[in-house]
Amino acid sequence: MNLAIRDIRHHVGRFVFTTLGVGLLLMIVMGMGGIYRGLIHEATLLVDRVGADLWVVQGTTRGPFAEISRVAANLEDRVRVVPGVARARRFVSHTLQREQGGKPLRMVVQGLAWPDDQGDWVPLVAGRGLRQAHFELIADQSLGLPLGEKIKLGKDLYEVVGQTRGLVGTGGDGLTFFTVSDALAIQFDVPGEAVRLERAARRARVADSDLGRLQPLLLDRAAGLSSGIPAFATPQVSAILVTLKPGADAAAVRRILGTWPDITVYSIQEQKDLLLAGMVDKARRQLGLFRVLLIIISTIIIALIIYTLTLDKLRDIALLKLIGARNRVIGGLILQQALLMGACGFGIAWCLGFYLFPYFPRRVLIEPPDLVSLGIIVILCSTLASLLGIWKALRVEPNTVLAG
Repeated sequence: MNLAIRDIRHHVGRFVFTTLGVGLLLMIVMGMGGIYRGLIHEATLLVDRVGADLWVVQGTTRGPFAEISRVAANLEDRVRVVPGVARARRFVSHTLQREQGGKPLRMVVQGLAWPDDQGDWVPLVAGRGLRQAHFELIADQSLGLPLGEKIKLGKDLYEVVGQTRGLVGTGGDGLTFFTVSDALAIQFDVPGEAVRLERAARRARVADSDLGRLQPLLLDRAAGLSSGIPAFATPQVSAILVTLKPGADAAAVRRILGTWPDITVYSIQEQKDLLLAGMVDKARRQLGLFRVLLIIISTIIIALIIYTLTLDKLRDIALLKLIGARNRVIGGLILQQALLMGACGFGIAWCLGFYLFPYFPRRVLIEPPDLVSLGIIVILCSTLASLLGIWKALRVEPNTVLAG
């Protein structure tokens, strides 16, 4: 007789509820691994999609995602004339939070170098790319902005002309794509009263200087638009995206750009490493620790249940020994029960995760290698959990069944 199946039939409720509990624990373990995979996917998604071979950022910084970076917009023209460079584009990235429909709306703003970059590389599920220099945006569906929706950012209204799916930042906030000029206007927007006060303060500073006393006409210039004052630089962008010519030597281009002291150059892989080492590493370690703890808890639960079931059938085990069953057979039966419990729990975890993970607020990405590794871990833990029951079963004396 198969003692494992026989015992399960006699204790169906205990086995089912224990297996369900183990399955829920394993689903959480599986989900944490998927969340980590999702974090990596979301962190590197834009770097992979944007189609840049090199990222030129502010010198000594790790921008534009892991750290704030500011470079002059005309750096684009300097980079474009470097031998081997086919294309150079301005790029802006920043995060903002507004209120839309009475609810908080948090988004990651990406500025594209329109008209050279109209967002044609963005995977659209509806609508179109940016066809105008101002007042249009492409939004991810996670933001809940339908096509044609108009949202006020700063002092202007922007219309949603395209939608993407699954494009989010490292914090899980949906991506939006504007032209660079619009992205800068949103980023550096200040209230009208603040502008008036700054102009008045600027005029007062000029009036108190010798230059202002000698040339009174400068007072009107100081109180005017900042863009009309040559000494004020234009707003800076986050980075310059560089696309190399086919067959160009990337190392040679980097050597040339590396001689410029005001910038730092990163390759695609280096940009990914910056994101993963800084922004994702702590989350990876924390999720990994929770996974280890949950696996240990699952092992303990299986061990206790197997041990309890073994205690309930000590007379059956003694009878098997009395009729000549070997210890190897008895140990194999207990091991089968532990493996069956672990396998059923793994199946429950996979089925529940398949239906529940898509409803999680962050992407849960389960890959086949993760399932295989978790399956191997379940087999090892189930085997380890059965040792306590096997140890108890092997200590049973055959004459126990005759004692009462």
